[in-house]
Amino acid sequence: MPKSDLTIPQHIGFILDGNRRWAKAKNLTSLEGHRKGYETIKTIAEAAFERGIKYVSAYTFSTENWNRSKPEVRYLMSLILKYASSDVKQLHKKGIRFRWLGIETNLSSKLIKALRAAEELTKNNTRGTLNFCFNYGGQQEIADACNNLIANGSKITPESINKALYAADVPPLDFIVRTSGEHRLSNFMLWRAAYSELYFTKIMWPDFNAKALDVALADYALRQRRFGV
Repeated sequence: MPKSDLTIPQHIGFILDGNRRWAKAKNLTSLEGHRKGYETIKTIAEAAFERGIKYVSAYTFSTENWNRSKPEVRYLMSLILKYASSDVKQLHKKGIRFRWLGIETNLSSKLIKALRAAEELTKNNTRGTLNFCFNYGGQQEIADACNNLIANGSKITPESINKALYAADVPPLDFIVRTSGEHRLSNFMLWRAAYSELYFTKIMWPDFNAKALDVALADYALRQRRFGV
């Protein structure tokens, strides 16, 4: 029997944690962990859309991740470039829209161009939306929203900040899933997470699969959301 709309989140966010620990446990390099995690993004996003979820947000690279080793950062940049320039074509064929939430600082012009082209290619797709939170920080997003409002002479209110966020049409998060056993948001979509349900699993991101997603969604279906009431 299909679930009602109330038991499926409209917008789910994933904090993709555990790539490096997964690799270390298997005596692999951290780069191999990131490669496997990259493949998991594709499979889990597709599984989420198949289950009726309309918005999937993946925390792929934070503004703090620049502090990692240069080889690791270079590899992560190459994975994102591949996704934006190649894999996004598969999203397009499946009717999925690609959005980039983040800042251009420190990114190559080639990567920025690929990300913008991916957004343009898929902008009319309506089956679902995949938000790449890349070179992203939740505090930075709020600060940028406030600075833009000030620059435009607008009053800062919760309503005006909502309209000034990155990809402002993307709705608040209903459900956040963090893998690897850590219990924190790590600066992920702080404004949109205000009334989100939180779910933490010890499964490392590279091992997170459709079955694990179903377990998380079953947990969400049992929640009684009160929104402060």
